[in-house]
Amino acid sequence: MPTTIDYYVTSLSPFSYLGHKALRAVAEKHGATLNAKPFKLFDIFAHSGAVPPGKRPLVRQRYRFVELQRVADYRGLPINPKPSYWPVDPALADRTIIAVIDSGHDPLDYMERVFAALWVNEEDIADRAVLAAHLRESGFDSETILPAAEAPQTAEIYARNTQDAIAADAVGAPAYVLNGEVFWGQDRIEYLDHALTSARKTFSSERFMDKERRAG
Repeated sequence: MPTTIDYYVTSLSPFSYLGHKALRAVAEKHGATLNAKPFKLFDIFAHSGAVPPGKRPLVRQRYRFVELQRVADYRGLPINPKPSYWPVDPALADRTIIAVIDSGHDPLDYMERVFAALWVNEEDIADRAVLAAHLRESGFDSETILPAAEAPQTAEIYARNTQDAIAADAVGAPAYVLNGEVFWGQDRIEYLDHALTSARKTFSSERFMDKERRAG
């Protein structure tokens, strides 16, 4: 049976953009399927205790800008660490990805376009016209996908993906889940590659957390 990697992601995240091509390469290398599951990042932050970038201490804000440049250089990708349209509401963009999946199509090329729209090309991914153009360039019917993205059933999938991410212990975006083990952040892609290559056991915190509970 082919290996499936649950891919928790949001269009808002620069690290989702920076890891996308590398993740695809790892999945292709191992014949794995990427199950893209766009989710509500700030709901995850509220659950995990993470803080939006603008509310972090200045030392962490400064480090984030350095890290974005460093990772982009390492991955060989362009990036604007402070795009004009950021922060931005990613809900419609995320839900177009869900609508593409729900229509039976592979969303990964389209996702790459949306990521680059925000983090390279200074485009507003909350703008329907911007998303419509990228849908068409990816070979999809924007007049079908956009209304589907705005439909209640797509909102339900979006909410369910978020709950699934919480259940999987995703701390933020991106998060990759293999056999129940979560890999948080694009800097864990190489660890994911190693797990697939070695076919090692799945790591879990459960017995350690049980020990902590007993000690408490």
